[in-house]
Amino acid sequence: MNQSEKQVKWTADRVQYIRGLKSPNEQQRLMMLLTDKADKTAQEMKTLSLLIQAEQAAEKAQEARAKVMNLIQAEKRAEAKAARKARDHALYQSAGLLIMAGLVDSQTGKPLDTPAALLGALASLNDLSRDNPKWVEWARKGGEMLKAGNKASGEQA
Repeated sequence: MNQSEKQVKWTADRVQYIRGLKSPNEQQRLMMLLTDKADKTAQEMKTLSLLIQAEQAAEKAQEARAKVMNLIQAEKRAEAKAARKARDHALYQSAGLLIMAGLVDSQTGKPLDTPAALLGALASLNDLSRDNPKWVEWARKGGEMLKAGNKASGEQA
């Protein structure tokens, strides 16, 4: 298929597409009229040629917009995936703290006490004012446990 045949086929396909549009623009309507006209003047041939070029440019622009939108959506999906991954990692670390505290079985991942008792204990802990001296004591003890846990995992590695 040579260039002229490709152009004729593209034009026929595009006119068919334009006919399917609910409201083609003025240029598209004129392109349809001139394509359907049997005896075209030299001026009409020139106008049709320019309309075809404009329509091809519009089609390429639409394709470029679609590619850009796909790229933007892919970036948004990647950002959302990274945020989900970071959130999941933080949740796993929180679960690890419950295991280190001896509140959750490391093999099964289930609370060693009833879920209601564990939740009640944690809720009561949260009710305690942050300026209570117990928080300082717990932070010190937790820091020691984390250091001991990190040393133990470093020795196993």
